[in-house]
Amino acid sequence: MWVIAKRMSDDQKRFEKQLMFNHPAFSQLCEHSMREAKIIHYNSLLFSLHAMVKLGIPQNTLLIQTLLRVVQERINECDEKCLSILSTILEAMEPCKNVDVLRAGLWMLVDQQVWKIEHVFTLQTVMKCIGKDAPIGLKRKLEMKALKELDQFSVLNSQHMFEVLAAMNYRSVILLNECSAMVTSNIHGCPLKMLINILQSCRDLRYLNMDLFKGIADYVATTFDIWKLKQVLFLLILFENFGFRPVGLMDLFMKKAADEPGFLNVKSLVSILNVYSSLNHLDTCQAREFLDVMTNALTGSLHHISSENLLNAVCSFCLMNHFPLAPVNQLLQKDIINELLTSGDVERNVHKLHILATCLKLDDAPYHKDIHLALPKPSLAPLQPNAKAVEALSSLLGEGYFSKSVQLPHNYYIDFEIRMDTNRSQVLPFSDADVVTSATDIQRVAVLCVPKSTYCLGSTHPRGFLAMKMRHLKVMGFHVILINNWEMEKLEMKDAVTFLKTKIYSTEALSTADVNLQSTC
Repeated sequence: MWVIAKRMSDDQKRFEKQLMFNHPAFSQLCEHSMREAKIIHYNSLLFSLHAMVKLGIPQNTLLIQTLLRVVQERINECDEKCLSILSTILEAMEPCKNVDVLRAGLWMLVDQQVWKIEHVFTLQTVMKCIGKDAPIGLKRKLEMKALKELDQFSVLNSQHMFEVLAAMNYRSVILLNECSAMVTSNIHGCPLKMLINILQSCRDLRYLNMDLFKGIADYVATTFDIWKLKQVLFLLILFENFGFRPVGLMDLFMKKAADEPGFLNVKSLVSILNVYSSLNHLDTCQAREFLDVMTNALTGSLHHISSENLLNAVCSFCLMNHFPLAPVNQLLQKDIINELLTSGDVERNVHKLHILATCLKLDDAPYHKDIHLALPKPSLAPLQPNAKAVEALSSLLGEGYFSKSVQLPHNYYIDFEIRMDTNRSQVLPFSDADVVTSATDIQRVAVLCVPKSTYCLGSTHPRGFLAMKMRHLKVMGFHVILINNWEMEKLEMKDAVTFLKTKIYSTEALSTADVNLQSTC
């Protein structure tokens, strides 16, 4: 019955299955299955249960629950083929008492038989089924077995391994690295659905592999014309989750989206704007045309867009230093603001509205300069500056020559502020700098200690929020210096002081200092 049904269309399947269930002989067949359950071959029992589950017989029926109990009682008869079938059955079933008992029995059985499994397909089926709640010892055993069988892995096995490990919630870096290399070297012809599954599994496992991501992006860019824009967008959304910026692919998508704006609906528009603003990808000659197309699409959707989607879209535009008049005007309406402050994720909405207010004040949006939004104060955690940077600055400059954990207007914090002459050749004590009458004689320096997550993956290209903060600090009169936390932590104190010195002082000032030092020797 299942063999026949699975070849039908969904509509036909529903109709035919109802005819099967209503047939007078069907109840007799079910009763016969329960009677024979204890004496038929174990694999036949499993195949029968699998067919019943796939046919959609309700799980809480006496038939299914009886077969589950018999399968559990006879579980010691399980061979490798039966392991695979049983795993497939359990994967398709909802949790209940008999399913949970059977799953626990499967864990014990796999623990005993793992080294006897001969086929990679069976191993992966079992691994996928045991689930996230399996004992960690069993997961490690299965990992070791998979590593032992690596030389038997086909390309398809390597592709499926990502989904298998995600189903186990087990991040085996060595397995993922090996499978990534296999996938990357055999990527041509790989279905897009498989690539998406791989990236989704990497996201779930918090696994980052630049070679894998670059391989997938380059392959899709090379074969760009065969994919639908919606498919490529889904990949870009996943890449944005990792902070990975595939420059070539994003350039191609930008051009294609500008040429074919017809595919843009509200959902895709908001997603595109989020990806490009988050990854700060507007460094191309076609940026203006792209922004104009996005603006026109958003403006055309204003009559039916939700307040939250409008906020998300406008906030993305703000990150990209672009302020479309009609969408911003609609967002600033009192009823829209009130809705955002009283419904949905209010904290997130407030954060984005603060971004909007800050950008309207500081960026090139002259027609909104006088706008004042009455917003709740955001909850800001106190900034704890990098301890090694504090010590290195104290050694380099001395106390009183820098300020730490500085709060600025517009809800900005900076790790350190230093005040220098305009040539950045001399650091001024804060007491002296405060009495200088002309602000043009002082260069304020903002030192930001930033984690890797503020850059695009594997690069020093700032992501959207960092790029916006740097832009705004420059508007406020600061020279901005970025200190990478992970690099600072690796340095000995002497090297950290030298590193900060080269960052703080201008190249000309350092060259002059070197010349003066040589002349005194």
